[in-house]
Amino acid sequence: MMVDQAHGLRRLFAASKTRFVPVVSNPRVMGAGALLEGLCSAFAELNLHTLVVDAGEHSPKPSELAGVDLSNCIERLSPKVSYLAARGLPLRHINAHGSAASFLEAVADAAPDADVILLHAPAAELARVVALREVRPLLLADTEPASVTEAYAGMKWLTQRAGLMVYSLLMACHPQLRVATRIAQQLHSCADGFLGAVLRDWACLDPRASQNAPLTPELRHLARELLLAAPPGAAVDAAASDATPLRPARKVSNPLIAAH
Repeated sequence: MMVDQAHGLRRLFAASKTRFVPVVSNPRVMGAGALLEGLCSAFAELNLHTLVVDAGEHSPKPSELAGVDLSNCIERLSPKVSYLAARGLPLRHINAHGSAASFLEAVADAAPDADVILLHAPAAELARVVALREVRPLLLADTEPASVTEAYAGMKWLTQRAGLMVYSLLMACHPQLRVATRIAQQLHSCADGFLGAVLRDWACLDPRASQNAPLTPELRHLARELLLAAPPGAAVDAAASDATPLRPARKVSNPLIAAH
């Protein structure tokens, strides 16, 4: 009997460690919260529990207890989603070498029941947490040129500072908009031509759609690819080695992301 990929992932998670998915925050994206919710819904369809560690620029500040007992700061939003307000929290874990890799271990210890840890944070903070890890960052954008430029800037930072070369993209717009295809093609071309990086896949989610609307096949595919790109426990286990962020790379020209 043919077994679908989703069934295989469910079996894989039955006896695995936590997966870690970094999401590059983008303050210029309208509806970023809806994008994170959609991604959590895609993971929930696989019967996975997701902890959203929200450290974006506009995220809530962490509780005063975060430095003492991180587990008590985690809020249960639904049977499959938990939430940790964490703006600025990764930077509290920086060591003398500029690495905040120990933050992953602290979060994993605080949420042992989480199948997926989704860290939503600026590129500069993510670079200190995930340098040289086996992960695939997710970029966020919408159809506004400023948001696309911001997404490219995040990719450039992580490529040069953290050595991460493969990315996915989730856009806040209607899936049938042709401009979305042009944006993805632009980012793919700039990543390959200027950074030597790869935009592996992309999907759209309309933030104005009903919460009960079915997820698109593209979003489901993107969620599965993010999970498969993150070996179980690899990012957390690697934190023990405490790899430091890379030195700043030689500057490259920042291509103009054309208006659409």
